[in-house]
Amino acid sequence: MHQVYILYSTSIDKYYAGSTSVGVELRLKRHNEGWTKSIRAGIPWALKYVKSFESKSEALSKERFIKKQKSRKFIEGLISSEENELSWLSIPLWRDQGWGRPE
Repeated sequence: MHQVYILYSTSIDKYYAGSTSVGVELRLKRHNEGWTKSIRAGIPWALKYVKSFESKSEALSKERFIKKQKSRKFIEGLISSEENELSWLSIPLWRDQGWGRPE
């Protein structure tokens, strides 16, 4: 399964769209650990949107479409839309806040 996700950083007030095949929980953890140099300045990132796809090509197409919009209003519309799977995924609230697993 491949997923497209949108993260939000309160520290820099920006959204970031990406895709993954390792799962959004692990990807979020890696972003918040600084694995991605280009978005390190936004740590901590919070997960705001998830959409799953059967194929990598579908996920990459959706990711490119989101990025081409270059629109905060468009992204915020996706976040509040019914297609956002985050509302029914069993990801505890602390993960939605962008923090790692509590020790």
